Amino acid sequence: MAADIRLLDERVAAVRDDVIGWRRHLHQHPELSFQEFRTSEFVRQTLAAFGPFEISSPTPTSVVARLTGAATSGGGQVLALRADMDALPVQEENQFEFASRQPGVMHACGHDGHTAMLLGAARVLCELRHLWAGEVRFIFQHAEELFPGGAEELVRAGVMDGVDFVLGAHLWAPLECGYIGLAAGPLMAAPDVFSITVVGQGGHAGYPHQTVDSIAIAAQIITNLQHVVSRQANPLQPLVVSVTKVAAGTADNIIPGSAEIVGTVRSFDPSLRDQVPVWMERIVKGITEAHGGSFRFDYRRGYRPVVNEPELTERLRAIWAQAFGADRVVEVEPSMGGEDFSAYQQKAPGTFFYVGARNEAKGIAHPHHHPRFTVDEDALAVGVKAFVSAALELLAPRG
Repeated sequence: MAADIRLLDERVAAVRDDVIGWRRHLHQHPELSFQEFRTSEFVRQTLAAFGPFEISSPTPTSVVARLTGAATSGGGQVLALRADMDALPVQEENQFEFASRQPGVMHACGHDGHTAMLLGAARVLCELRHLWAGEVRFIFQHAEELFPGGAEELVRAGVMDGVDFVLGAHLWAPLECGYIGLAAGPLMAAPDVFSITVVGQGGHAGYPHQTVDSIAIAAQIITNLQHVVSRQANPLQPLVVSVTKVAAGTADNIIPGSAEIVGTVRSFDPSLRDQVPVWMERIVKGITEAHGGSFRFDYRRGYRPVVNEPELTERLRAIWAQAFGADRVVEVEPSMGGEDFSAYQQKAPGTFFYVGARNEAKGIAHPHHHPRFTVDEDALAVGVKAFVSAALELLAPRG
């Protein structure tokens, strides 16, 4: 195993500079969800230069590359590795030479790094084809950031057909560079969204008794929605109800006829997830009717929770303990963030893991989706090594 780790380290080191270069190129040229045309073309061209990949585009802005191992004693298993490619509608404030050239669009979540890491893993696994059997399926996914997301679309297109395992990685700002974060079972929540329109009766602000004040009703709704978490849900079950947008009114002397409330609900438990909109609508109905108003309530279910398959996750923990050292593979707590990687986990045992990207000594400490977000580029080699070491062990020749 020590010789294998040395060989792996040598191959990862050999692609390190290219991986950083790919990440910087992608960072300069970000594209929003469902618009990743240049990004997907860059991925196709880069893969085509590596070797005998079978490359396809299941959707206009995604890429899937299939590679078969050359080991003589085959096992026939299929491992899927996934990276997301889309950027966010954020105006970058970093002053890097490779800062975004697209006004109002930025890789503020690390997807440029995810794509670069998977390209690096593809090249190394191609060079080491003689050491593994079966198939690696590299999924370069569009539109993770925008519901309904690209993962569900790719699953419907058949990219998971015949897959035995699926892995996905996220460069993770809360975790120090050099560490791998793992958790068996629930990792990321289901991110549902809601919209409430309170309909009152507008009028002059000096004569409120002649109106049905939609803002006053909305304020009570916002306050009472917190009772869903604090007084109706089991306190031992993780749940978040957050109001993130309130819109109403046009002038200081006009009570508006309607007010809009928008927000998100995050949960893990399926039965709780079903119950929350029932509780919410009951609160909204009671408050609006008590004050003579009416309402429209729209609740949309987002991605499923990301739940890591325990047996696969523990296998990976052992693999990466050997590859990086046991002290570098750490347990992470579940997050109330959402990820459409969960769509792949409906088709095969899957593990989503974190690659530490934080380095306060270098000033790399801003959170995801921040206009000054970035990653420690040393983390990219960690991600490549994690993907490759997992593939070499999971697809090791039989006997």
